[in-house]
Amino acid sequence: QVQLVESGGGLVQAGGSLRLTCAASGRTFGSYAMGWFRQAPGKEREFVAAISRNGGSTVYADSVKGRFTISRDNAKNTVYLQMSSLKPEDTAVYYCAAVYSRNDYYTPKQRFEYTYWGQGTQVTVSS
Repeated sequence: QVQLVESGGGLVQAGGSLRLTCAASGRTFGSYAMGWFRQAPGKEREFVAAISRNGGSTVYADSVKGRFTISRDNAKNTVYLQMSSLKPEDTAVYYCAAVYSRNDYYTPKQRFEYTYWGQGTQVTVSS
């Protein structure tokens, strides 16, 4: 069982930056691939970024590529999402997700691939 708790959301002006943090419980954090998703009002939850269990592989949605960076610290059971050059269309609730991984390359992009989810943190970007 893995419990995920997101933090770091808030209100920021367009062009600004935020760093989201996802803290995970358990002693096998390094065995899990991690992802970030987001859901805007009235829209489906969408993929943002994913990182492999050892941090060696990352993948991003086209809409955030070059602006967002996912990283992890397995010693701290934590995954981060550094968001820069934020736009009003980035406004959403951001969710952290985890899935057990058997290799160092797995970076899932689909919601159904993930087993565990956090409760989300609100990010609001004003224009």
